[in-house]
Amino acid sequence: MFSMRWISVFLLTLPGIVISKDSELKLDGVYALAKRRIPSHAKDFSFEAIDGEGDTFVVADSGGKSGGITVSCTSVSACARGLYAYLTGHGKVNIWWTGSRLDELPSRLPPVPTPFNGSAIVQYRYHFNTVTFGYTTAFWSFDKWSLLLDWMALRGINLPLAWVGYETILIQVFKEAGLSDTEISTFLSDPAFLPWNRFGNLQGSFDGGLPMQWVNDQFSLQKQIVKRMVELGMTPVLPSFTGFVPRALASHYPNASIVSGSQWSGFPSTFTNVSFLEPFDPLFTTLQKSFITKQQAAYGNISHIYTLDQYNENNPFSGDTSYLRNVTSNTFASLRAADPEAVWLMQGWLFFSSSAFWTNDRIEAYLGSVEDNDAMIILDLYSEAQPQWNRTQNYFGKTWVWCELHDYGGNMGMEGNLQQVTSGPITALNSPGSSMKGVGLTMEGQEGNEIVYDILLDQAWSSSTLDIPGYVQGWVERRYGIANLPVEAQQAWSLLSKTVYDNQDPNSQATIKSILELSPSLTGLVNRTGHHPTLVPYDTNTTIVPALKLILQAANKSPSLKNIPEFRYDTVDITRQLLANRFIDLYQNLLSIYNTSASSTAISKAGSPLINLLHDLDDLLSTNENFLLSTWISDAKQWSHNNASYAKYLEFSARNQITLWGPDGEINDYASKQWAGLVREYYVERWQTFIDYLASLKQTGVAYNSSEVSSMMIQIGKTWDAKSWGEGKGENWNVKGDTFEVVDKILDKWL
Repeated sequence: MFSMRWISVFLLTLPGIVISKDSELKLDGVYALAKRRIPSHAKDFSFEAIDGEGDTFVVADSGGKSGGITVSCTSVSACARGLYAYLTGHGKVNIWWTGSRLDELPSRLPPVPTPFNGSAIVQYRYHFNTVTFGYTTAFWSFDKWSLLLDWMALRGINLPLAWVGYETILIQVFKEAGLSDTEISTFLSDPAFLPWNRFGNLQGSFDGGLPMQWVNDQFSLQKQIVKRMVELGMTPVLPSFTGFVPRALASHYPNASIVSGSQWSGFPSTFTNVSFLEPFDPLFTTLQKSFITKQQAAYGNISHIYTLDQYNENNPFSGDTSYLRNVTSNTFASLRAADPEAVWLMQGWLFFSSSAFWTNDRIEAYLGSVEDNDAMIILDLYSEAQPQWNRTQNYFGKTWVWCELHDYGGNMGMEGNLQQVTSGPITALNSPGSSMKGVGLTMEGQEGNEIVYDILLDQAWSSSTLDIPGYVQGWVERRYGIANLPVEAQQAWSLLSKTVYDNQDPNSQATIKSILELSPSLTGLVNRTGHHPTLVPYDTNTTIVPALKLILQAANKSPSLKNIPEFRYDTVDITRQLLANRFIDLYQNLLSIYNTSASSTAISKAGSPLINLLHDLDDLLSTNENFLLSTWISDAKQWSHNNASYAKYLEFSARNQITLWGPDGEINDYASKQWAGLVREYYVERWQTFIDYLASLKQTGVAYNSSEVSSMMIQIGKTWDAKSWGEGKGENWNVKGDTFEVVDKILDKWL
């Protein structure tokens, strides 16, 4: 054991580090984290504050305490990261989206022969896309939030978006401005679609109006979330008044400068063209001050960083540079009028998604009116594929964060670019004139591909580019956490890292959407690029197939792997990807038969394997709790307070988002998922209807009608969205079957 005096000497040798005996750093949150996740060892960890620049930790034996570990840190976030470094490096345990395995530490803590330290290379480690609160966490209880917040803290995240419960404060502000309950309720959207209401893309409800019960429950949840964030050393990014208002505000303030926003994603004007109160109108500042004052009263003075996005896929009223300067200067002035220390955080997505409008002159004008560069933080939202920092001269000096978007709508296809997410941040940080001060995760949905996100968060603590082969090896060891891990498990992930997770094509760099989730059609499904690609950029037979075989060989060599939750998850996920890719071949064969055969029987015969594969896929997904539709629906209905009509409303919101995404399929299949229950009850019906339709054309000689097919699919969606869980015949959406038995059958059938 090393004495505390020795540790102090070690600390003093680190640049900028001194022992702080009377620090005001509150470390109760880290102690509470240890008690939550490592109850049997919570008393064996001690945390101490040290003075120093940035976020730095030192981990050492506790000297005199048998098996004890001391983590010294300059910040709460650094202490949590130091604890994580010990748990994963020495303890060989980890916390994952599938759950925490930190309590599997050995009964005697592994010693730290030589103290080790770590430092963040950036000031901010950000987490969340604004729409993650729709695609992933829309219906979460605090239990799920608690796991994620601990996952975030341990990985060093210190700047998360805290966007739950926004509507409570907004309603109070609108009421104070004179709007009636009806005028407000007709403006707000349904639970699974609230992020786009906050963005000014959507207004109104698809199904009767947002209940106040939801508003009140989410406000209570937000109080729990932000309290935990602060305890864990995070600075919550809080909401602000954006300027999007109910149409009725114009009748109350006829002289106010209110303009109509753009139509969004094909929605009718009933649900879009949201009214926008111009920031240079004095009423904007009045409402901003009201909002932030009420928010501070609700949560306390816990943050000065505010999220504010005015033009997400919604272009400004004018492109005149003086107009854009006016908007920004007055928006920022409103924030500072409410909070003299306010920092404005915004997503930089608009500069990519509407690049034709956002020329560099307009971007410079829009950003330039905030004179203090550190008073504005830009999330370079899609840095790994479509960075905007390099074409905007580091956002013209504003502080910005290198972000990984990667996942759109919670899509589930395996894909990544490990080279780019490790080298990209280092290159940007060291570029001439760099104003980059952060690294962040901004995926729309959190569904799989966890290695892609882990490596970026770990890169935020390394000044040199991480060695990918070495990183992958260590990641696999941590993920499966058994002694004598079979080499086949390492070989499987090594292969995947060099192929599936080495996609270098910036035009199709995102999670891959399987065509089985798309509305059936004769054209347009295969080889899509963009940020919802269906193009598979690797050879399935030389990547997914051998990787799956290696995973199963590892399980045969070490059967204890079958009890590891992450190993079971990965086995399902890789097999799921195999079936998703095989479906493309079956679909193309169906088209070939349709285009060359006059026989309806031949069409039906060619379509049969597609349906069989979907049933096999559903059987596979049913074996793992992380791939169940029932989880999404039950999470939604848990907020119903046993009110049947309210439960029905919540379920419709949940169902509609992952299918039609709008009352008439306006963003159909954007947030599609490969979940047991959804595959069997929805995708099977769509594809069987499509196959039967093609067969009928051969019988009748009628020409293919794409509009007719589209209408049939929309109607299937509407019927399915209106169902209630349990109505279907023989529905069983709970975990059933043994993963490895099902996988063996699938390999025999589809390999």
